[in-house]
Amino acid sequence: MTSSTMLTIGHSHHEFPTLIELLRQNGVTAVADVRSAPASRFAPQFNRAPLERGLHEAGIKYVFLGKELGARTKDTTCYVDGQVQYGRLAQTPAFISGIERVTKGVHTQRIAMLCAEGEPLDCHRTVLVSQVLTEHGVSVDDIHGDDHVESHAAAMERLMAKFGLAEDELFRSPTERLKEALTRQEHRIAYVSDELRADEAAGS
Repeated sequence: MTSSTMLTIGHSHHEFPTLIELLRQNGVTAVADVRSAPASRFAPQFNRAPLERGLHEAGIKYVFLGKELGARTKDTTCYVDGQVQYGRLAQTPAFISGIERVTKGVHTQRIAMLCAEGEPLDCHRTVLVSQVLTEHGVSVDDIHGDDHVESHAAAMERLMAKFGLAEDELFRSPTERLKEALTRQEHRIAYVSDELRADEAAGS
């Protein structure tokens, strides 16, 4: 499969012009918003309506994919002990549809997948969505707030180092070590529904 490049970015605490500048410097023509709830109390300039309007004024297309690729799925079969399981989420029809849309989209647009977290490793856009995209032949690069760009492969190296899994091991391959690192990070960052957790506890 032909490899194309997807970018990712976290709006973090940026001012709106800063986000636009980061997008322009990296040639972004379209933003795919993968926040389940496209609203921010600490950064209201990135609520869906003002974000979409501001991007349009800057000549950048906007598409909301939070229902397809968001981390807070409403599909209760994706939860165990109240926490989203990325492996299950990745198998849902909605997620698969979202992946197909962006995989096709990167051939015609320079897309940045937008979420809230500034650090890619702390966000499902990297630990889940980018990882799945790479398996579909899409190259992924993360735009950091200081404007340096990090490849997904380099981000995964950082993730393995975070858990002391970067060094070669005699009995485990790099793929196996990366899988462990992803699983451990997923447990740290995956969305937890207190309501579902309480319901499961009550039913046990």
